[in-house]
Amino acid sequence: MSASGDDRSVEASIVARLRAAGCVDPEAEAAFVRRHLHTAHDVEHAVAARVRGMPLEQAVGAAEFAGVTVAVADGVFVPRARAAAVVEVAAREHPGARVVVDLGCGAGALAAAMAARLPGAEIHAVDIDPAAVVVARCNAWRHGFTPHHGSWWDGLPTNLRGRIDLAVAYLPHVPSGQVRLLPPDHRAHEPRRTVDGGPDGLAPLRTVLGEADAWLAPEGRLVTLLTREQARTAGGRIAGGDDEDAVVVFDRAAVRR
Repeated sequence: MSASGDDRSVEASIVARLRAAGCVDPEAEAAFVRRHLHTAHDVEHAVAARVRGMPLEQAVGAAEFAGVTVAVADGVFVPRARAAAVVEVAAREHPGARVVVDLGCGAGALAAAMAARLPGAEIHAVDIDPAAVVVARCNAWRHGFTPHHGSWWDGLPTNLRGRIDLAVAYLPHVPSGQVRLLPPDHRAHEPRRTVDGGPDGLAPLRTVLGEADAWLAPEGRLVTLLTREQARTAGGRIAGGDDEDAVVVFDRAAVRR
């Protein structure tokens, strides 16, 4: 049998296993596996993990996000495709940004994507979860940003105070009562704190806004993603999104009010 025939046979087998496990789009998932893994051992390990219920990206060890590929791992938040809108708006809002921070970075997907779009900028990323910071360090080496361990702004070097032109964040914003509605694979393999935003989903945003004035530059901005309903009560300026999500921009003047 030709190599192409072997490839088709392997992919068909993967599709069949993923379909039997209940995956919604097994063809796309099989293609993702084959795109990132190239040995039979690695493919088998990833497919078996996915069949057991691990999120696809964690099973493969990679996520495609906003034009970049980043490493991920079990127990670390999986970058959400919808958060790519934060990157697009942030780069458009402040193309001359010199200092950029990814708050609550997880694996550092936002930082990696911002580094690709603003190659001359100094990019930092921070997360409170040591496991996430380990993965972020791997991505930092590849994509060119500096990771830090700590809680929101407090985890950043003090010499960044008042100098941050852009802060980007995909903050936990699922209301506590709705966390149970998330896909079971993510609930089982991501820390709850990475998605649970408190009673209305806005508790992390309030914490971040409460310290933003001290860290943002005079023309600095914070860009994040909320649901449309949350955006109506959070303040800020809606600068993008779709019918369900809104990219919200908070400038320094807004956070001081």
